[in-house]
Amino acid sequence: MSATNKSASLWADHQEFLFPCIKPYYDEPLAIVEANGVKVIDAEGVEYLDLFAGILTTSIGHCHPAVVERVSTQIKKLGHTSTLYLTENQINVARQLATIAPGGLKSCFFTNSGTEAVETAVILAQCYTGHQEIVVLRQGYSGRSIMASNMTAHAPWRPVTSSVSGIKFAICPYPYRSPFDPSDENLGGKFAQDIEEVIRTTTNGKPAAFFAETIQGVGGFVVPPPGYFQRAAEIIRNYGGLFICDEVQAGFGRTGDKWFGIEHWEVEPDIMVMAKGIANGAPVGATITRPEIAKAWTAKTISTFGGNPISMAAAEATLDVMMQENTPARSAERGRQLRAGLDALCQKYQWIGEVRGMGLMLGIELVEDRVTKKPSPEKIKALVEAAKEEKLLIGAGGLDGQVIRIGPSMLITETEVDEALERFSRACQRVQEGL
Repeated sequence: MSATNKSASLWADHQEFLFPCIKPYYDEPLAIVEANGVKVIDAEGVEYLDLFAGILTTSIGHCHPAVVERVSTQIKKLGHTSTLYLTENQINVARQLATIAPGGLKSCFFTNSGTEAVETAVILAQCYTGHQEIVVLRQGYSGRSIMASNMTAHAPWRPVTSSVSGIKFAICPYPYRSPFDPSDENLGGKFAQDIEEVIRTTTNGKPAAFFAETIQGVGGFVVPPPGYFQRAAEIIRNYGGLFICDEVQAGFGRTGDKWFGIEHWEVEPDIMVMAKGIANGAPVGATITRPEIAKAWTAKTISTFGGNPISMAAAEATLDVMMQENTPARSAERGRQLRAGLDALCQKYQWIGEVRGMGLMLGIELVEDRVTKKPSPEKIKALVEAAKEEKLLIGAGGLDGQVIRIGPSMLITETEVDEALERFSRACQRVQEGL
């Protein structure tokens, strides 16, 4: 199918006026002009079912009426103040987050993105501990600032050579590609032990923090094995550092049954960062910690747009809907339904190596064969294009670009999941027929 004049014109203008590093999906990029719930409409009026939610961001569905109404009301009343003044809805959102965050996490700092939230968390850990070095995970993705891109251990997402010192990389706890026996009952502990080896051999023994995504997002929805985070938190604290948990993609009920992914491992982080789904598409990032840690940042700081009234109105409305709809429970239920359908496809197609994830955060790893587990980015490209032909939007990730990422709105219905599985099944059959 050839792009029509509208899409072609937009793509031509995109190439002329935007950075070439901004690379849309698909051989013929999709121009989205309208959306509602889990449906999006392109420039030609074609409707698609969205299973990627703007990279797991439209958490309660595109253009949710509660968010639209709250933002519309707010922008007519007050649009901007900066953090130099008090605003009620910023305080309300902070109170809401303190209510659902694990343990004693209570003090918030609002920014405009996950990248900024990560930067805030790292600086805070350095202020609190008096130490500088940070241990992060290979295959992790932290954002596009200088510091965050240096914390990203994923070559395609690092535009320049390292320029920030003191960032050390531990092995990714990736059971499917484990150097250890995957059946080992202490697999999580064995992966975590590398954190201590990294501290002992590549730092001065006084790290500021261990930083990790609960489930790696860009890395391919990698879920650590049981026991990993318990042991990781123990190790970093034994060396005087803090545990920073990244919930940018996994937070707000997406993993099912819990508000935040880390709660599945019954570990309380010292600092937690979040963004994406917190405001259903509005630019909001947040860093939350215990009050005694927050007090360590004594230097002046400000965020011109962080916590602005419009974004906070979106976040407040989104959190209200999440609580009313019980998104942890909904993600668990619809996640089981979606996982069952994907597991059936895994049994059918030998080039699906593994289906993994939690709740409505599911990854599908494609391989050349299941014995060697050789990654197959070619099949990913074919499957993403085939899904588009079936009017279904999915994501891709993984170090080798070999993982399908699925993370729809947490308010997706049973009927919509059934329809998505039918379309995805047809897309898989298209790939099979093309082999």
